[in-house]
Amino acid sequence: MSQENALEASDITVRYGGVVAVDSLSLTVKKGEIRGLIGPNGAGKSTAIDAISGRNKSTGTVRLFGKDISQMSIVQRRMAGISRSFQRTSVFPEMKVKDQIALAAARIPGSVALDVMKAMDLYHLREFPAKEIGYGDQRRLDLALAFIGRPPVLLLDEPMAGLSVEESENLALHLQKLTKEWGVGLLLVEHDMEIVFAICDQLSVLETGKLIAEGVPAEVRANERVKVAYLGSSA
Repeated sequence: MSQENALEASDITVRYGGVVAVDSLSLTVKKGEIRGLIGPNGAGKSTAIDAISGRNKSTGTVRLFGKDISQMSIVQRRMAGISRSFQRTSVFPEMKVKDQIALAAARIPGSVALDVMKAMDLYHLREFPAKEIGYGDQRRLDLALAFIGRPPVLLLDEPMAGLSVEESENLALHLQKLTKEWGVGLLLVEHDMEIVFAICDQLSVLETGKLIAEGVPAEVRANERVKVAYLGSSA
C-alpha cells in the first residue's frame, strides 16, 4: 500500500442480526485529500464511519499509514491518529471555549490547544461559555475538539448540519484549507451536495450498505446509477 494513503478500509462489513448495514465496503483516503461518503438516508454512511473509528463491531481491515489497527478500541484509534465528529455537537454548554479545548488537548500527547483554537477562528471567543456563542461557532468548537493533536485522519459526520448556507460555505472552505495545510486525510459524510461537489477530491457512494460508485465528483455526478439512487434524474 502506498504511504500516500493515510487511511485504508478494506471489506468493512457491519451486521445487525440478519441485516447487513454495511456490505464489504473498501475505500482509501490519501494524505491531504477530502473523500466524500454520500448516499440516501439509511445507506450506511454513519455506520461505516462508526466502524472505521472503532465505535461499532465490524469485520474487515482498517489501516492507518499501512499499520493494521483493526483490533484497536475507539480510544486507541483516536490516540493512533483517527479522530471523528458526530451529527450532533458534543460541546459542554456551561464550559468556556478555551477550557473545552484545553481539556481535550490534555488527553492527547503533544497537543497545542492554542494552535487549534486559532486555526478554527475561535480565539476571540475563548472566554465565552459554549452556550453564549452562536450555533455556527459551536460547530467550529466541535470540529476544533476533533482537530486536537492534528490527527492524520479525520472522520466528519455532517459537520454542516443546522448551519445557514453562508455558514456552511464558509466552514467548508475552512475545512478544505486546513486539510491541505495540515495534510489531513478527511472522510466527509454530508447531505449538502453543493458543498460535497465543491470541496471533495474523491467521492464514494453507498446504497443500502453497498458501494455503487466512486471517483472524482464529475464522474460521480454523471453516473446514471447514482442519479437514480440518490441525486435524482436532474442531477
